[in-house]
Amino acid sequence: MSSGNRFNGNSSLGVGIGLRVPHYEHIFRHRPQVDFFEIISENFLTLGGRPREVLETVVEDYRVVQHGVSLYFGSREPYDREYLKRLKRLAEITGTPYLSDHLCWGSVNGYQSHDLLPLPYTKEAVRHTAARIREVSDFLELPVCVENVSSYITYTDSVMSEWQFLLEVAEAADCGILLDVNNVYVSSVNHGFDARGYIEAVPMERVAQVHLAGPCDRGTYLLDTHDHPVPEPVWDLYEMVVSRLGAVNTILEWDDKIPPFQEVMAEAGKAMTILDRYRQEGGADG
Repeated sequence: MSSGNRFNGNSSLGVGIGLRVPHYEHIFRHRPQVDFFEIISENFLTLGGRPREVLETVVEDYRVVQHGVSLYFGSREPYDREYLKRLKRLAEITGTPYLSDHLCWGSVNGYQSHDLLPLPYTKEAVRHTAARIREVSDFLELPVCVENVSSYITYTDSVMSEWQFLLEVAEAADCGILLDVNNVYVSSVNHGFDARGYIEAVPMERVAQVHLAGPCDRGTYLLDTHDHPVPEPVWDLYEMVVSRLGAVNTILEWDDKIPPFQEVMAEAGKAMTILDRYRQEGGADG
């Protein structure tokens, strides 16, 4: 495959939200102004029935980006080719400029955990994961972006930091990064590292998109629940990203205790305000 199918920089999409079932009726009835929607690929892989109807309605009026939860780049099992074929067909329908999934593992011996489990940060894991990312990108003929996950454990085998691991995987796979700023914050609190140092270490030229969300404070740790407004520390980190990168594709995620559409869009609007302020202050448009 030509290198053109790998990561080629940041496509300018704007600020959007995750497409969620409770908002379907509002979207179809009012056709609100939204820069783009992010869909969970696995919710539409049947390519028939109600999911197909919803998808065709959305892509008629909006740009769509696919985000997955099942590729498990760090797992050992060979990819299910039928799954990849359906993923590719879905990408043809959506016209997604890239496809993203998580830098994690989650399956073993045919068992799907349905969890996004962190990897040990080792050279072997870098090589293995990067090879699997390249395999997916080659098959789909699309750029692939990997998302940093929130984590609650560490491995004694790790020989590097999480951000160094993310950087080395992205370089080895020549892929993009979906920088989840909320996950950086969650993991920094849970593991006691400097979130700003993490952001400073990320190669911004590889960041195609940013995720924002609100975690749940469990007292001794943060849980990545996507059921709260974005907290101030996450907005501060987002501003840091924007100051380095400029106008970056941004998605506001809200996946549980989902409020009315207008409330989610108001939260996304805070990201728009930050981007607009940066532009007005003369920052480079990324």
